[in-house]
Amino acid sequence: MNFTRRAVLAAPALLLARPAPAQDFPSRPVTMLVPFVAGGPSDIVARVVAARAAGLLGQPVVAENRPGANGAVAAQALARAQPDGHTLLTGSIGVFAINAALRPNLPYDPVRDFAPVTLAVTTPNVLVANPAAMPARDFAGFRGWLAANGARASYSTSGVGSSEHLTMELLKLRLRADAQHIPYQGGAAAATALIAGDVQMTFQNLGTVAPHIAAGRLRALMVTSAARNPTIPEVPTAAECGIEDFVVTSWQAVMAPAATPAPILARLEAACIESLRHPESVQRLSGIGFDVVASSAAEYRRFQVAELARWREVVRAAEIRAE
Repeated sequence: MNFTRRAVLAAPALLLARPAPAQDFPSRPVTMLVPFVAGGPSDIVARVVAARAAGLLGQPVVAENRPGANGAVAAQALARAQPDGHTLLTGSIGVFAINAALRPNLPYDPVRDFAPVTLAVTTPNVLVANPAAMPARDFAGFRGWLAANGARASYSTSGVGSSEHLTMELLKLRLRADAQHIPYQGGAAAATALIAGDVQMTFQNLGTVAPHIAAGRLRALMVTSAARNPTIPEVPTAAECGIEDFVVTSWQAVMAPAATPAPILARLEAACIESLRHPESVQRLSGIGFDVVASSAAEYRRFQVAELARWREVVRAAEIRAE
């Protein structure tokens, strides 16, 4: 093996072993902002990354919950932070894509104001129904029931502009169907309302409803992943149900301030990817319904831009307005 090839293969390790040129990075603890309260998906992912990245970076990585304004409080804080790698944000599809599609006057730009680090995890949404409130036993039955009862039907979500909200609106557009949106404060509350029979259906992240599906309290009709999910292998994908181009995931990603120097970004990218791909991290995250992606920064940026375009079109076509 020649010297050039050895140097190329050693590059990822060097990114972790050496500080960035002309900078002693990190020179103090790294703050990982979380735009929501403790215990939610962004918080879980941030703490998994922080626990392992600290050892790789040689400084503590501290998750700090900064909730408010659907994630805008933390996002603004990141946009205004010094671009030196010591402040990051682990946020959701809402913070990095849907908010911009839904709110034209958003006080930050999710592409211009941030530098991508990695797409950390994804999780599919699952269409679930209350077995007592809706007789459908499969998607074909659901489609027929919705066509006949759509004007009187309702669905719950974790809020206006949530992944579940836009997923249902996209399905309504595809089926040319109707149903009333009833927003709640969080996915757990939306699932509880469905179990109580206050609404007939909802899309929810797999991790939120998997226990209720297993217990028979909810009936799963369709999953929005590209392939069947091993947690609910009997549930068909959208493509299997005849709905093409309907792969939809909720996701969490890590970002840095836009002007962060490339050497620092490269080191952060390597540390976050290695943290996410550690077997214990994969086991922890997959156990609660996440698929670990740990993409490169470039791959994540392409994905984010495509997601922004997709949800802007759904918001426009469905005439969704922010509260």
